[in-house]
Amino acid sequence: MIGNLLMPELVELIHRRDFKGLREILCGFAPADIAEIFVDLPPDDEAVMLRLLPRELAAEVFENLPIEDQEKTLHALGNEQVAQILNDISPDDRTRLLEELPAAATQKLLDLLNPEERKIAKQLLGYPEKSVGRQMSPHYVAIQQNWTVAEVLAELRKQEHKRDVINQIYVTDSKGRLVDFVRLRSIVVVPPQTSVLEILENQKISLHATDDQETAVAAFRKYDVTMIPVVDSNDVLVGVVTVDDILDVAEREATEDIQKLGGVAALDAPYLKTTIFQMVKKRAPWLAILFVGEMLTSVTMQNYGGEVQKIVALSFFMPLILSCGGNTGSQATSLIIRAMAVRDVLLSDWWRVFRRELAGGLLLGGILAVIGAVRVLLWQWFHFWDYGSHYSTFALVIGVSLIGVVLWGSLVGAMLPFLLRLVKLDPAVCSAPFVATLVDVTGLVIYFNVALWLLPRSLFQ
Repeated sequence: MIGNLLMPELVELIHRRDFKGLREILCGFAPADIAEIFVDLPPDDEAVMLRLLPRELAAEVFENLPIEDQEKTLHALGNEQVAQILNDISPDDRTRLLEELPAAATQKLLDLLNPEERKIAKQLLGYPEKSVGRQMSPHYVAIQQNWTVAEVLAELRKQEHKRDVINQIYVTDSKGRLVDFVRLRSIVVVPPQTSVLEILENQKISLHATDDQETAVAAFRKYDVTMIPVVDSNDVLVGVVTVDDILDVAEREATEDIQKLGGVAALDAPYLKTTIFQMVKKRAPWLAILFVGEMLTSVTMQNYGGEVQKIVALSFFMPLILSCGGNTGSQATSLIIRAMAVRDVLLSDWWRVFRRELAGGLLLGGILAVIGAVRVLLWQWFHFWDYGSHYSTFALVIGVSLIGVVLWGSLVGAMLPFLLRLVKLDPAVCSAPFVATLVDVTGLVIYFNVALWLLPRSLFQ
């Protein structure tokens, strides 16, 4: 919104080289709003405006740019400006940028960092991909457990540059191992001679640097905090993760899961910034798999072609039977995958889920069975179609088939994510279209076998 309103004016100022006017306008906005403006500009213009901003503001604006915009802007900047920005932005944001670049480009940028920041960058990049270590910041305030409040306040004055993370102060022992934390408000309201041990929060919440990012998302949701300390394998404090970084992680993870659930490989960039070729590459494999799966449906129909030719009415209800089974399976899959993602459901809960879906599938199937059977009877009674003298049995076939197909769809859709999790695969790859295709094939088998079982043999001769 802000970008659209200011864009013509900013472009005009750039063309006129009115740098003073540009600086005055931009400095009146928050970093996130300026980043929103930058996204709609060519990389060269972004580079021009970044050079105009005060150093700290330029770094904050850069942090708020999407990764792809950060890469393009770095190409447009000179080495001096690149080095300044990379040294000034927060270590966790810098890590996210560096891990997206080719190895050669990453090394080139690392060489531009000062020795201290280069050491931090290499340390964070050394953690596994998608781990908490890649998201953490090494900027935190740690104090000794045997200190007094007076000593703590003296230390805080020395570390004034860390004021963004000073609301939670971490208490460690003589070996640097995390003991607990104290809140800034607790420190400022007690006498200076008070011992740190007297104002501990008694909440030793922490993450390990090698934990998966999703573990961090779950921890922030569970404890409702804004910052969590990160420790190594020896419980030594090595950094902190803040809620703003985890919100970004949660958004990316949810986006990936939704895309996979829709039968699309996770996109590497926003939709409108993904090329047609890249989009086709992401979607084609799943479509090919689903197409081959649907071939099995046609093969199944061919095997029962004789029955369909003798009782044409069976073909009328095939789309209805297939859609009900597929829709039910897709519903169950979506529910279970999301429940797994937010840890409402664990792998050990499979039997509870099975029983719930068994009961739910029977009830849902029963509801649809009544609707399907009534539809057959009404069409016969009001002469919309003549199903013959065995129309009541045909209505029963539709009803029983719907119960069977819906029950099967519920169980398959719910259990497949558990199977994938058991073999260490992402349940999100169990896409709704894939489940629907699988249930289509088996649904036809159920439908035709119920028809052969209930309808008189004479009708098939």
